[in-house]
Amino acid sequence: MNDQLNETLLGWINAVNGPLWDFLVVFLVAVGIFYTIMTGAVQIRLFWHSMKVMKGSRGKVQDAHGITPFQAFVTGLASRVGVGNVAGVAIAIAIGGPGAVFWMWVTAFLGMSSALVESSLAQLFKVRDHKNQQFRGGPAYYITQGLKQKWLGIVFAIALITTYGFVFNAVQANAITGATSHAWGWDQANIILPLGGLDFEVSWIGLVLVLITATIIFGGIKRIAKVAESFVPFMAVLYLAVALYIAVINYEVLPSIFQLIFSKAFEFEAAAGGFFGAMISMAMMMGIKRGLFSNEAGMGSAPNAAAASDVKHPVNQGLVQMLGVFVDTFVVCSCTAIIILVSGLYENAGFEGVTLTQMALESQIGAWGDDFLALILFLFAYSSIIGNYAYAEGNVQFINNNRRVMLIFRIFVLIMVYFGSVASVPLIWNMADLFMGIMASINLIAILLLMPFLLMLLKDYTGQLKRGVKEPEFKLDNHPKFKDKVKSDIW
Repeated sequence: MNDQLNETLLGWINAVNGPLWDFLVVFLVAVGIFYTIMTGAVQIRLFWHSMKVMKGSRGKVQDAHGITPFQAFVTGLASRVGVGNVAGVAIAIAIGGPGAVFWMWVTAFLGMSSALVESSLAQLFKVRDHKNQQFRGGPAYYITQGLKQKWLGIVFAIALITTYGFVFNAVQANAITGATSHAWGWDQANIILPLGGLDFEVSWIGLVLVLITATIIFGGIKRIAKVAESFVPFMAVLYLAVALYIAVINYEVLPSIFQLIFSKAFEFEAAAGGFFGAMISMAMMMGIKRGLFSNEAGMGSAPNAAAASDVKHPVNQGLVQMLGVFVDTFVVCSCTAIIILVSGLYENAGFEGVTLTQMALESQIGAWGDDFLALILFLFAYSSIIGNYAYAEGNVQFINNNRRVMLIFRIFVLIMVYFGSVASVPLIWNMADLFMGIMASINLIAILLLMPFLLMLLKDYTGQLKRGVKEPEFKLDNHPKFKDKVKSDIW
């Protein structure tokens, strides 16, 4: 991409990002605290129960047109576990210091309650697609039904389509290109195409990513769920195994690593100006930004996958998605942080994004670590492209479930996958922050206003558990106060 164009776009985006994130960092934490209190710290109270729910959700679906809660979990995890866990953590530490890891943990802990809220609401307000009978839902649906604001539902849907269908997929493609470039120098092997008397340099990596993305996104949500279920657990375990090995061989320095994280978390270096910005440290800003990008709690993305599953009670899927936030940040992101901090390379500003993680890994396990991470990141990023597309597709259907519209949308997704493979790292990540911030702001306000529905669901679910019901089942008829407010033939 032209350097001047890159700098111009970056300047415009940063001008909006500054005030947006000054506000959003404070708002995100406040909403997380509020829901943690209102749900009685559900992320602690029902944590072990959520593991039992997820473990028992791999069976057959009750409805042939739905997907299992586990498939919805791994589809959501496919989007969560990706570049944010590798490059995102590296960027957070490189800019915000080791203390950024602490704020990623805080974001995840508070976000677990928000994840339960949004995914439970997505289940409650889900609808059945009349064409293929599959379940569809998410913030656009609960904003439209629960808040009776169709226009705001459409605005959210557009924000999500832009964020996940286009920008986030560009981020994933950018990371794949960066990793393969550092490991194997593939960016030097571009194709020169003579068109109209001019020579155009085309990234063959970008073209390959477009091709393999196309083979999946033209298959629909059921194929996406099956693909995600097949390799997401395997790649996560493989990455965690290497991280565990690095932790074991460096066990003597682990206490000092955690001490470093906690001590640096409260060292103040203002992230920005303005009323909010002056109160926010760089560690806090980067930790929350990159934490949200990685675990997506409260952003309104995972509910789109959550709504597609077939469960007996909306809270069931909320618990499963809550567990996804825990796995993403406390497990996968923490492993990346240990790899980087043990290496001590994070203070070298010359390493950008995924390259820092690659260098850190190579310093611990040898030269093959570079190749290993390039391969594992490809799987991470590619699975995220799959999950991102699944979210965006549902929102395109919400606005206009038309074949021609869907075809145009898919073509734009492929264009953005290619764009990401040739754009600069700062531009791509700042674009992601902008659209992620817009989307999260709308969703956080919506779930706050829909709190009565969530409290009703949670009370119904925990009440059945206390009565000894092993598999709580939700029946809307038992809640006449809410029956007229939820138009559903499912519950």
